[in-house]
Amino acid sequence: MNDSIALRADGLYKVFGKQPETAVKRLREGASRDELDGATAAVIDASFEVQRGEIFVVMGLSGSGKSTLIRALNGLQPATAGTVEIGGESVTDANPAQLREIRRTKVSMVFQHFALLPHRTVIDNVAYGLEIQGVSKDERIRRALAVTEVVGLKGWEEKHPSELSGGMQQRVGLARALAADSDVLLMDEAFSALDPLIRREMQDQLLELQSELGKTIVFITHDLNEAMYIGDRIAVMRDGRIVQIGSPEDILTNPANDYVEQFVQDVDRTKVLTAESVMRKPRAVIREDSGPHAALTAMRENELSALYVTQRDRTILGWVRDRDVMDLVRRGEKSLAPAIKTDHGAVSHDTALADLFIPSLEAALALAVVDDKERLVGVIPRVTLLAALGGEPEAAGSAIPVTEPLPGEVVDKVLDASTAKGGA
Repeated sequence: MNDSIALRADGLYKVFGKQPETAVKRLREGASRDELDGATAAVIDASFEVQRGEIFVVMGLSGSGKSTLIRALNGLQPATAGTVEIGGESVTDANPAQLREIRRTKVSMVFQHFALLPHRTVIDNVAYGLEIQGVSKDERIRRALAVTEVVGLKGWEEKHPSELSGGMQQRVGLARALAADSDVLLMDEAFSALDPLIRREMQDQLLELQSELGKTIVFITHDLNEAMYIGDRIAVMRDGRIVQIGSPEDILTNPANDYVEQFVQDVDRTKVLTAESVMRKPRAVIREDSGPHAALTAMRENELSALYVTQRDRTILGWVRDRDVMDLVRRGEKSLAPAIKTDHGAVSHDTALADLFIPSLEAALALAVVDDKERLVGVIPRVTLLAALGGEPEAAGSAIPVTEPLPGEVVDKVLDASTAKGGA
């Protein structure tokens, strides 16, 4: 297995009932799930790879097969056909002893209903997996204390589960999985039993922990907004099959079929789409060394009244407007520098749509979008932003001016006057 791949499933089937192998054969030959006599196909031909450090979300409604799928990944539900590998080691071909070792060292699981031991304290629950691994008491307490603090339970180590809120109990379950330091963390509807506010806190904490620890996580949920919020990639399941795999943005903007399209229609687009997903190619751009004459020519040709100014490597410096550039031409200036305004208000390419409204309203031009090196990579006209909110990110067209047009005859007069004087 490629070192960058933490988990791989290939052609995975799980069938319950009579003659499961025969049912798999029929499914491979094209039979539908409903045509199987006496057998129920919970997972059908699931294939995917999970990269190291990735949060891979499996999403679907009740009965879609997602919980059975995650249990097949660690062998709690033996696969009927197909293969699963974790860290290059086969789960599906492992004997009982090998499977126990994989569960002890390579994969941990967080359940929906916490699965805490009621007679044990928080710290003992967190250390339980390490105890199973045979770690010495001093070492497992040291590691359990460290991870308990990480999940926000410092000071609660000697409490019992009955003394904790639901959110705190789930933190114990998460801490127990993290303490084991496994390669892969499986989370089966881990936050579904929590109240909405606590659930969002846990989602935020999971993302914060992920930024610090870089775990590989397979997360099961029926909540699309949760999937969109925490997932690096999402696998959408329906009737036992994975019908689409993609980034949250891919799922939202390019649904594979009508089912996925209906599934995502009520998603809050402003929290999923980013500046990069709706930006347009910047037309209104001039290099700083081009001079006022070239800037006015660009304004005339593109029917614009302002331009963004960049360095040679496209690093954004600011912007210039028509009347200031005209003044430079009249004075015979050869540099744009005196007219450059540095309040460009550029936003990062990964900024969520929800955070673009105020910058867009404050921007004199279409909102500038920059990459991680402050290079101009796109612009977002306000009309494009509004179209994206309406679910039509392509509706605004790519040829929208960034400002009001500058009349060509005005530019011509200024350029003619400048040429007569031997100006720039």
